[in-house]
Amino acid sequence: MTGINKRAIDTYVRTKSSMPPADTAVKIAKALGVTVEYLVTGSDSSVPNDINRLTRSILNLNKRDQKLITLLVKAMSGKCG
Repeated sequence: MTGINKRAIDTYVRTKSSMPPADTAVKIAKALGVTVEYLVTGSDSSVPNDINRLTRSILNLNKRDQKLITLLVKAMSGKCG
């Protein structure tokens, strides 16, 4: 999705001291659907803290449960909006 080789991404994930160049961080953030700030710090100042915590909790779920949460939120959004 990013055009970045898996080994480089694994290095960034494993070693917190190894930060990707800015253009690489932007590609990774876009692929993950997060801001570069969130990618680097684990939080996004434009998003309330409770939403950041909820997002981290969802990311810790398995893919099946993440998909279920996504479907639930979409269904609720459609009813509320």
